[in-house]
Amino acid sequence: MLRIGICDDDSAARESLQLACERILRDRSGEVQVFAFSSGEGVLRWLEKHPDELDVLFLDIEMGGISGMDTARRIRAQGRNLVLVFVTGFADYVFDGYSVNALDYLLKPCRDSKLREVLQRALGQLHQHAPETFTVKNAEGMFRVEKSKIRYLKSDKRVITLVTDERAYSYYGKLDDAETELGEGFIRLHQRYLARAGAIERIEGASAWVCGEALPISRANHQKALLIFARNMLGG
Repeated sequence: MLRIGICDDDSAARESLQLACERILRDRSGEVQVFAFSSGEGVLRWLEKHPDELDVLFLDIEMGGISGMDTARRIRAQGRNLVLVFVTGFADYVFDGYSVNALDYLLKPCRDSKLREVLQRALGQLHQHAPETFTVKNAEGMFRVEKSKIRYLKSDKRVITLVTDERAYSYYGKLDDAETELGEGFIRLHQRYLARAGAIERIEGASAWVCGEALPISRANHQKALLIFARNMLGG
């Protein structure tokens, strides 16, 4: 599922772009979820609470309050890697997009052919980044979590809690399956714990310290965990 945000203070423009995105992606037999925002302030507040829940964001440049360009700068300053596309009635702003690594821009009124091309490129860029993400599906929706932001995963009676630098996600699954999908760079500490090697600060006795939190290491996993941790510390 592609998760799209549309930020424009003109409700008619938001609705038009949403309908066009849904129509184009439906023709591709793809699922899409659209989130609409009427201001830059609104999308920034939403991203604070939902940090990994947008893939593509269409930003109108000329808005009241925070402009689309300033909104984009704040998004990039927060380290968010979602695909940015500017929407504008004036071509004068186009080159400013390079400073925030925008994918492209759309001139109003948006033509379906141009929008189709932009969405195709956005999907291609997201596909390139797919190996660096882990997908979580739960009752709230589907989230692509950057592997580099994962601290650890904890399993408790088929409920897995994935803890990142920003928040925690819970979903039903098996830790064995998560370990296989996450691959190298993650250490199985315990039957119930899996941690990203780069997030472990130190190993002392039967505990691995992750961001100030002690996670248990089982006797069966202790030697392997130490070896992987040491290899990661040495950059290998």
